[in-house]
Amino acid sequence: MAAMNWMTNLTRVRESFAPARAVKSGFIFGAMIFAAVASAPDISKADEGGVSFWLPGLFGSLAAVPQQPGWSLSTVYWHDNVTAGADVARALEIRTGRIPITLNVGVSADLKSPIDLALVVPSYVFATPVLGGQLAIGMMGIYGRQATSLSATLAGTVSTPIGTLPFSRFDSISDSVTGFGDLYPQMFLRWNAGVNNYMVYITGDIPVGAYDSTRLSNIGIGHGAVDAGFGYTYFNQKTGQEFSGVLGFTYNTTDQSTQYQNGVDMHFDWGASQFLTKQFQIGLVGYVYDEIGCDSGSGDRVGCFKSRVVGVGPQVGFIIPISTTTQGYLNLKGYREFDNANRPDGWNAWVTFVLSPAQQTPSASSTTRRMRSM
Repeated sequence: MAAMNWMTNLTRVRESFAPARAVKSGFIFGAMIFAAVASAPDISKADEGGVSFWLPGLFGSLAAVPQQPGWSLSTVYWHDNVTAGADVARALEIRTGRIPITLNVGVSADLKSPIDLALVVPSYVFATPVLGGQLAIGMMGIYGRQATSLSATLAGTVSTPIGTLPFSRFDSISDSVTGFGDLYPQMFLRWNAGVNNYMVYITGDIPVGAYDSTRLSNIGIGHGAVDAGFGYTYFNQKTGQEFSGVLGFTYNTTDQSTQYQNGVDMHFDWGASQFLTKQFQIGLVGYVYDEIGCDSGSGDRVGCFKSRVVGVGPQVGFIIPISTTTQGYLNLKGYREFDNANRPDGWNAWVTFVLSPAQQTPSASSTTRRMRSM
């Protein structure tokens, strides 16, 4: 997963206007990315149990703007309240071993799963340029709780030594888990060219979190993953207008406990905002999540049903001066999901607080020294 430390980008904003053609090209670039994702061919396949490595909405406004060098700490409270129907419920019953391979059943079901997570991301931004850009590294850790309840009616046939027999059953299952999630190392490179900002990133999953394939609820995902992508931010500080978009792709390794491998995932996170003052912004955020590869592995018994979800909602942000060397940033945003297929959907809310270095104003003596050295 990618870090929430894009919030510290506020310390690196340029003061000058950009040429009109740069402004225009920025909006066109962002619109092209959004259009490409939104119109992607509907050939997607579902993750195991409808659960993906990528947390949609992880990137937001100012994602690609370079940051102030030094250490920063991002903390996030994330609440998700989702429901799902028969396809996801059947996949979970298969994963947890409640539907044997000899059963051929149809499922009528309802699944509910509220989740509360705390995400902590320490990161460091290097002052020395790398490939002409700014290098940042970080590690995200997770602690939280998930509770899941599933009610399902199963009807079909079961294969026996004496032939095929009719079968029916009603399941009412629930469980919960509280613990640590997986670890997510991250690396970013960012470049600035006036009001145009660019980024590439790579992150991944170290599967050390609370996970049990026989359980409905899990904080970890049970397998490794590598995710990489690129982003763009148009930001003009004088007008206060901003737009960001980040497109990424995930490669998933095999879940060794189920021998199930998710296909390649595609995700696009975006944010648009207007700064009403130097310390206060309002705007919109959104995401599109889809898969572009087929699931595989000997444990894949659900086939290639399609998976997709779209979310959109409001955001507000506040810059909080703390000292001459440190600033805080508080962001609140929420998403309402729709257009889902074979994946839980609902709504989710984020509360993010970031501590980061404040941009330093050169003293009169240092300015004089620099002028004399020219």
